[in-house]
Amino acid sequence: MSASGGKKAILAALVANAGIAVAKFVGAAITGSASMLAEGVHSVADTSNQALLLYGQRAAAKEATELHPFGYGRNRYFYSFVVALVLFTLGSVYALYEGIHKVQHPEELNSPIVAIVILVIAIALETYSFMTAVKESRPLKGGASWWRFIRNSRSPELPVVLLEDTGALVGLILALFGVGLTMITGDPVWDGVGTLCIGVLLGVIAIILIIEMQSLLIGEGATPEEDRAIRESLVDGERIDRLIHLKTQYIGPEEILVAAKVSVVRGLDIATIAAAIDAAEARVRRAVPAARTIYIEPDLYRTENSPAK
Repeated sequence: MSASGGKKAILAALVANAGIAVAKFVGAAITGSASMLAEGVHSVADTSNQALLLYGQRAAAKEATELHPFGYGRNRYFYSFVVALVLFTLGSVYALYEGIHKVQHPEELNSPIVAIVILVIAIALETYSFMTAVKESRPLKGGASWWRFIRNSRSPELPVVLLEDTGALVGLILALFGVGLTMITGDPVWDGVGTLCIGVLLGVIAIILIIEMQSLLIGEGATPEEDRAIRESLVDGERIDRLIHLKTQYIGPEEILVAAKVSVVRGLDIATIAAAIDAAEARVRRAVPAARTIYIEPDLYRTENSPAK
């Protein structure tokens, strides 16, 4: 993911969510709708989350130091993980609490038509944010499904924005459902039911994000396509005849650490081996530009060596 592409999607979501949050709180104050209030808190959480994602990108851009020799790229994973926690605590838990309260103690809505109008406007704004994220994601998604893109992406921001916007759109429909049924039936308990559904939805999305970001924080290897390209690039068949071991890890969304042990042809002098290693590094970087940090150990292949893995 290019930084500019991710930033465009984040900024679109930030502007949309900030405007939507204000509208929802005004609507909740006028109507007394729990669904509107829960959605307002949800939008505040989303707005805060976009700010966290932007800060994470800025923090990740810091130069490497002696304490952090591989740089600060994983800040983007860390702040995306914080986003998932915020979505769970400020969004899901609050909506569940408010929903249970409103189901146990239903309250009549005032001017529910105001809530309907605000929710429709919010759906339009959220759709704009969602379509921006979709547009920025398409070049990276390729032929994969959206679910596979979210699961396999090593860049956290676009999957986070896509899931947040999806949750926001479905949440708005659920709020519309709760307020609409309250108007039709005259029973305010439906407003609380809609709020509970929003809480469950946000909880599911937050848990998915927590699992994905935790995996990235621990450290994920190169994608299967990248791994295959790296393996093919390391061996030239002339000076390097075999790959013995290969380990890869993303140390930031756009940087892969490559550590490999290769078998060199017997009888080569030191200068020739050094040239072969330099050429192998250059081939890997051409094939996988994200492979910026490469360590290659030359060795002689022996039967006791483990096969490449």
